[in-house]
Amino acid sequence: MNDDSSLPLGLDWTIAPATWSLAAGVLTVTAAPRTDVFTDPVSGAARRDAAMALTGPPEGDWQFSARLRVGFRSAWDAGALIVRSDDEHWAKLNFEQAPDGAPSVYSVVTRGRSDDALAGPVAGDALWLRISRIGEGFAFHVSDDGEFWRLVRQFALDGPRPVRVGIEVQSPVGDGCRVHFDDIRLTPTSLAHLFDGR
Repeated sequence: MNDDSSLPLGLDWTIAPATWSLAAGVLTVTAAPRTDVFTDPVSGAARRDAAMALTGPPEGDWQFSARLRVGFRSAWDAGALIVRSDDEHWAKLNFEQAPDGAPSVYSVVTRGRSDDALAGPVAGDALWLRISRIGEGFAFHVSDDGEFWRLVRQFALDGPRPVRVGIEVQSPVGDGCRVHFDDIRLTPTSLAHLFDGR
């Protein structure tokens, strides 16, 4: 059940989740069963039914980050940060369950079809994710403590519309999963050092 609070940072659901609530600074979102945002790189088949909330970022460079805890149940269950121009130009950074059951970091960059990559497993039950706007491009970083960041990838989108940024939750083959987002921040700051993420 949703409470009466608004989403933080002006986020607005473009696709609503099964449920969501906001309490004590923690946004809890439940993905509906068998939902995803992905365009198959081989067949071109597109999925666009995962819950997503977006907001307009500041002008110029910015950084959007949050800590995620995911109640993994099935392969590819995930919580993510996403940056989106339109249906054909978007990218997401996922805290996701790999098919072998390991909590892992995945990233997807879509320019027509999706290019996804596995960054590796995660030891803890929580992970900070961050998207940075750098001029005309973007960078994904992850952190175990919110202080020291590791680069996952850098990329350009070149979409036709101004980007929006936000969160996404998915359960592509499962019966849904619950994701907790906290320490959610969107700041008009520039990334100083790409490779050490500071």
